Amino acid sequence: MPTSEDGPGPVTADDLACGVGLAVALLRQPAALEGDWSRAAGSLSWDCWETAEHLADDLFAYAAELGSPVGVTAEPVPFVLVRPAPEKPRSTIFADRAAGPEGLVRVLESCGALLVAMVRTAAPETRAFHVFGLADAEGSAAMGLVETLVHADDVARGLGLAWEPPADLCARVLHRLFPDVPGGFAPWGTLLWATGRGELPGLARRERWRWDSSVR
Repeated sequence: MPTSEDGPGPVTADDLACGVGLAVALLRQPAALEGDWSRAAGSLSWDCWETAEHLADDLFAYAAELGSPVGVTAEPVPFVLVRPAPEKPRSTIFADRAAGPEGLVRVLESCGALLVAMVRTAAPETRAFHVFGLADAEGSAAMGLVETLVHADDVARGLGLAWEPPADLCARVLHRLFPDVPGGFAPWGTLLWATGRGELPGLARRERWRWDSSVR
């Protein structure tokens, strides 16, 4: 995997495309498409359908923010956000339930492709809005990738599927977004811990967490 003196290398559009492709392949398995998407997604209060929909919305939103860089005042693109019910995700993107899980996966795949394309074409000076720090194209790719990896895990747990993304993708995401996480542990387990989804030896599960998407 790419390495440098400073770490495992940057997060790229190819990394994002790989992660989205793996998640889409996971959710296109017959065991996934025929599963019960109303089950809770891992430790989340959302069900599997809502979580996959939320992931698609994240990918779309990060692409949209790169497409309309922040100006004098750092504010998000003013899309309408809808929360179907209390404690449910606030989203712009929703999949037609009549299209079933395959349709939902297509929505996810499409939104992932939008972000990949925007990361590939964004100018180096582009800065996209995010509450955790204005992001460049690499930061946007890293945000899309961490959302993809951990929410694919949430859905996989809910549907009873096995899922473990490549260690090099996890390592690059950790380096870009979570520079303060402890070393010496496997990258995937560390990413789950960093996002409040697991424990590491000697470290309790995180109750509150955030990344740093600002350009360093």
